Amino acid sequence: MLTENKREKTLFTREEISSKVKELGEIITSSYEDKDLVIVSLLRGSFIFAADLIREIDMPIEIDFITTSSYGYSETTTGVVNIVHDLRTDIEGKDILIVDDIIDTGFTLLKVIEHLKEKNPKSIKTCVMLDKPSRRKVELAPDFCGFTIPDVFIVGYGLNYGVHYRNIPYIFKFE
Repeated sequence: MLTENKREKTLFTREEISSKVKELGEIITSSYEDKDLVIVSLLRGSFIFAADLIREIDMPIEIDFITTSSYGYSETTTGVVNIVHDLRTDIEGKDILIVDDIIDTGFTLLKVIEHLKEKNPKSIKTCVMLDKPSRRKVELAPDFCGFTIPDVFIVGYGLNYGVHYRNIPYIFKFE
């Protein structure tokens, strides 16, 4: 494995993540009170964050998934975003909250927003665990955000390196 000679440096502990997710859940609950909310989780990266987040949202919600691909085995995006699997839910007239693990270039979220707009939702907003604004290539900022980070490659808490590390309960970088 390419990580054999690298050390881990924790950026966010399990406890820090849990506290931030709880805070985001409260904000989202307040923001969407009395609305028909559909959470759209972007697979695979956001599945852990989305699962934790929806348990902190105190209102009826519907959840669906879109699978996108743009990284492969690289530490940087290819810039080409493919929608591998689409929603099964009819979102016309509903409020949509796209949940993703991280926004860096913004290509993936922009592609998904454009794709979902074609399905005529009432509104579309975004929620990310991590924002890496220094890498942004498109004009897009998340509506809800856990943490802002510098331009470092991070893994854990759903974020992968190749096919590994999604199951680590904290977020770290290699040194």
